[in-house]
Amino acid sequence: MKNAVLALGLSAMLATAPLATVARADDRPPTPAELSELTSILNAAGFKSWRKIELDDGKWEVDDAVHNDGRVFDVDIRGGKIIKMDLED
Repeated sequence: MKNAVLALGLSAMLATAPLATVARADDRPPTPAELSELTSILNAAGFKSWRKIELDDGKWEVDDAVHNDGRVFDVDIRGGKIIKMDLED
């Protein structure tokens, strides 16, 4: 019985390993062409600088984007549009 439980647990871990790899494979910085497009989107929305941009879960996550009014946001972009802006404290 103990061996059956161990085998089942090992099988479950091996089955989920490819899923973890696929999820992390999405996390990447933008290519130069993507960065140009993202910069245009951010500048049009009044942002002048940001710390980091990364593709994660199918959306671009922009960390610490500084707006022209001085406020700092985390911004999500998908499909060429800003879909979320969280004001940093």
